[in-house]
Amino acid sequence: MHGLLTDLYELTMAAGYFEAGKSREIATFELSIRKLPQSRNFVIVAGLAQAVEYLLGLRFTGKEIDYLRRLPQFTRVSAAFFEGLCEFRFSGDLWAVPEGTALFAGEPVLTVRAPLMEAQIPETYLLSMVGFQTLIATKAARIIEMAGGRGVVEFGTRRAHSPEAGVLAGRAAYIGGCLGTSNTLAGFRYGIPIYGTAAHSWVLSFPDEMQSHRELQKLLGPATIYLIDTYDTLDGARRAASLGKPMWGVRLDSGDLVELSRAVRSILDEAGLPEAKIMASGDLNEYKIGQLVSANAPIDAFGVGTELATSADAPNLGAVYKLVELEVNGTKRYTAKFSEDKITMPGAKQIFRYPDHDVIACASECLPEDAGEAPVEALLRPVILDGKLVEPLPDARSARAHAAESVKKLPEAYRRLKDAEPYPVYYSLQLQALLEQARRSVEGAPA
Repeated sequence: MHGLLTDLYELTMAAGYFEAGKSREIATFELSIRKLPQSRNFVIVAGLAQAVEYLLGLRFTGKEIDYLRRLPQFTRVSAAFFEGLCEFRFSGDLWAVPEGTALFAGEPVLTVRAPLMEAQIPETYLLSMVGFQTLIATKAARIIEMAGGRGVVEFGTRRAHSPEAGVLAGRAAYIGGCLGTSNTLAGFRYGIPIYGTAAHSWVLSFPDEMQSHRELQKLLGPATIYLIDTYDTLDGARRAASLGKPMWGVRLDSGDLVELSRAVRSILDEAGLPEAKIMASGDLNEYKIGQLVSANAPIDAFGVGTELATSADAPNLGAVYKLVELEVNGTKRYTAKFSEDKITMPGAKQIFRYPDHDVIACASECLPEDAGEAPVEALLRPVILDGKLVEPLPDARSARAHAAESVKKLPEAYRRLKDAEPYPVYYSLQLQALLEQARRSVEGAPA
């Protein structure tokens, strides 16, 4: 994994730590979500597998090191720093919540504990990878909620912000609850079910629509999904129905989907094809799908592209990666920001999940003070220790199942799209005391 896949200031800081004799100090950084995206009441965490792959494979090539040597920002840096980059490896620890976990504002997604240089350099990659996939998985979970049990397929690679973003969007959308993706590489790389039959260009390439339908059925058999809105939707449905079995069904990509789906359903039923399904696509999102479901439109599945693969209504995540403690010669110093609207909590943490609330506590706490007899789960778990993977990570299918269970446990009041209640998240008394300790330490420092 390329060491230069980061912001320049991560590397200038790394050089500065080295020159100041701080590179072996043990730092703890936390990646958390400062503020939930627009209209979101929770997020579904995704991207951990790629974060782990990055940390375990992080290297600097000779060409990359030579490039850094030539930059003006590094003219005062000693040769020993660059020699050290040749042997750079991540030797620290990573704790994280499992992919598919529902989280809320202020809660740590992952914790990195490593020598200061090793913990600092990954910031950019981790924020980008976890932030993007979490956005898409969360968008998918919202869409699945509104689909009311109907299947949803991710269709968005052609509108994603890059081809690779399309692959990762397919993965994240699957974790968030989609049946699968149209992205073939996502299917190959991550074992995700893939879907797709033909576009309007298929129909247009034949002299008439009937011939295009006949050839598609010959090609795909029971997997055939006819795209029927190229010319006249109802005529397209009649032509598809006249071919009979085998077929999966038809797809509507434009028009009044409520009225058209009802008319198409009647055509299919009258042709003796009650088991044939209807898929709808075309600029759909959770709100439009909710309207179709509320109208009892006879639609069996949805294909969602642009809105899902870009999280169009909330295209960025307010994730932050902050230093929370530093260990020097066996002595810990707890660090926190106190700037307005950007306060951070010091110290490594654990999230304790109860049936109806979360408690963010110090990592050293076995259980927070108000545990009582309530069932409780510690969410942050060891993933990498001393630079080695603790155990194989769950695959995308397992992460998807975990996400479904995690969302299911949230009461409806916290899942709805509008006017959702904020989920109760509290700080333990010990963590609050640590914040005050850190504040006093800063206020008492010499000017």
